Amino acid sequence: ARVLELGCGGAEKTRQIAELTGVEEIVAAEVDQIQHEKNLLIDDLPKVTFASFGAEAIEAPDASFDIVLMFKSLHHVPIPMLDQAMREIRRVLKPGGFAYISEPVFAGAFNEVIRLFHDESAVRQAAFDAMVRAVDSGILELSEEYFFKNVVRLQHFGQFEKGILNATFMDHQLSDELLAEVKNRFESFGAPDGYVFEVPNRVDLLQKPAA
Repeated sequence: ARVLELGCGGAEKTRQIAELTGVEEIVAAEVDQIQHEKNLLIDDLPKVTFASFGAEAIEAPDASFDIVLMFKSLHHVPIPMLDQAMREIRRVLKPGGFAYISEPVFAGAFNEVIRLFHDESAVRQAAFDAMVRAVDSGILELSEEYFFKNVVRLQHFGQFEKGILNATFMDHQLSDELLAEVKNRFESFGAPDGYVFEVPNRVDLLQKPAA
C-alpha cells in the first residue's frame, strides 16, 4: 500500500506504520515547519518521504494513495478549509481507498485541564461536521466508526508543560496566574502512581467510492 499521513508530527506513528507488512511507501506531511525540519533529519526510515503541506492542499497526483491517515490532525485544519480538505483526501485516494481519521472527543479530565487555556470544542465539532457533510454528499462513504480511550501517563506537571504547553505547533502564551491555575487543575488529578488520564477518541473509517 501507498500511505499518506497528514499531520505526522514527530513521526512516532509514522515509524510504527513503516514497520507494517504490506506498506510499500509513506508520504508523511507536516505543516509545522519546526517539526518538519526535524523530521528531515530522520535517516532510518527508507520507506518514508517527509513533506510539508496541509490536508487542504495535498501535493500529490489524483488517485495516488491506497490509505490516508490523520491522527488527531483534522481539527487543526482551518475551519474554512475543512470541506476542501475532505475533497482533497477523496482526490488523492484510489477508488476504494480508505481514510482513517482519528479525533479526540471533547470530554474527560485531560480535556478539562487543556480547555483552561485552549478550548477546542468549536474546532473539533467543525472537524466532525465536515466529515458528516463529506459522507452526506457522497464524497466519501462511512465504512466503520470506532470509539476508544487513550491512556496518558505522566509523572509530573513538567511533562505536561513540555509536551502540551510548549508544543512547537501551538503558541500558548499563559500569564503567571493562568499557568498556576492550569498546574493546580492538573495536580488535582494526581494519584499514587502519578497522573493517569483516559482520553476518549473516535475513529471514522471513510472510503472513496469504488466507481
